[in-house]
Amino acid sequence: MDTIERIKEQISENNILLYMKGSPKLPSCGFSSQASQAIMACGEKFAYVDILQNPDIRAELPKYADWPTFPQLWVDGELVGGCDIIMEMYQQGELQTLVKETAAKHSSEESAE
Repeated sequence: MDTIERIKEQISENNILLYMKGSPKLPSCGFSSQASQAIMACGEKFAYVDILQNPDIRAELPKYADWPTFPQLWVDGELVGGCDIIMEMYQQGELQTLVKETAAKHSSEESAE
């Protein structure tokens, strides 16, 4: 599977996905730290990909997303944005709503099977 296919698969399989440097518990940059903390504060599970461990994704994702920087938050297959957008949405209460609604929508889908 090539890198772009892997990225598409990760985005489609994870309703809330953060591409970041490091992990939520051990972020490797201040922007990734802020972004992951804001998402964790929303109280729902989310997936992450450490781009430092995946240099191919680090190289290809900015082209695929047409977004040059990390972290990148993807919700329901759509790019939400990077650290500034995530923090702004969090401060306005929009991120919490988006994350909770997405988690609720997908948990009801799962239980219906």
